[in-house]
Amino acid sequence: NVNGWDNAGVKPITYFNEGSTGSGDTLKVDKIWYTFPLTDSVTATVGPRIENYYMLAATPSVYKAKVNKGFRFGGHGAAFGASTSPGAGLKYDAGNGFASSITINSKEADSTKGLLTKQDVSKVNIMGAYTQDNYHVSATFTSQRNNFGHFEYYSTGALAAQGNDLDGLALRAWWRPDETGTAVPSVSVGYDTISFDDATAGQYREGAGYNVGLNWNDLFQPSDTLGFAFGQPIKGDDPVTAGDSDVDSFMWELYYSFKPNDSIEIVPAVWGGTDVQDSTDDDIFGAMLQTTFKF
Repeated sequence: NVNGWDNAGVKPITYFNEGSTGSGDTLKVDKIWYTFPLTDSVTATVGPRIENYYMLAATPSVYKAKVNKGFRFGGHGAAFGASTSPGAGLKYDAGNGFASSITINSKEADSTKGLLTKQDVSKVNIMGAYTQDNYHVSATFTSQRNNFGHFEYYSTGALAAQGNDLDGLALRAWWRPDETGTAVPSVSVGYDTISFDDATAGQYREGAGYNVGLNWNDLFQPSDTLGFAFGQPIKGDDPVTAGDSDVDSFMWELYYSFKPNDSIEIVPAVWGGTDVQDSTDDDIFGAMLQTTFKF
């Protein structure tokens, strides 16, 4: 928890991957779920506190985001934007690289409004994926109702403010070399689109953004990682009101992660962006040194 540092929770550019500003100095159960097999090919997951991405058919990105949470999953955008809530999912694995999943998250399942009712605040994701040892391609359709939101991890401020029902598509692909420790990085790319229902004056009917992440693993010593990611957060398109064009946001991060021993990870990093919220000249640059202890 980054207690007392409110900027660490501002989305998208300073919402740090390892930071949270929501729990203060209290101890809470963050996630809890149960996964069990239904058949040799089908697995089910259900839990009162779970994110949608824990139930996906396959990993949509191999880029390890160490600074900004927006760079996770090939862009923490339309489909994979997180919100811990009651959820359930089914995953089918054909055993030959093909896999699919359907996940449901509901913010009102534990209230009087109920699960998947007209009043429920919900997200449904459907993924189809093909994954081999060195590469992956996938498409994930998302449908979100009653302002489920949480795509502001990787979107402009103007777009994140829209509370309309929406459908979206997240296209993902990654490739990694056979050997680490070379000049050839793993490459993860993502492209997101969003389509809003019933957009009104001052809003956008559509949105799109992209993301690229590069990792060099074991580059100078075992278990180290050099990472560089960049992309355009999802920006609004096709405005209802003529002339209301969205800004061209851009984000990037550069870090080096290494372990002086088995218990400590050190990550020096720099990051930045231009027009990161919803106005021109809204630029940012930062640097950090992150140390993680695990025992």
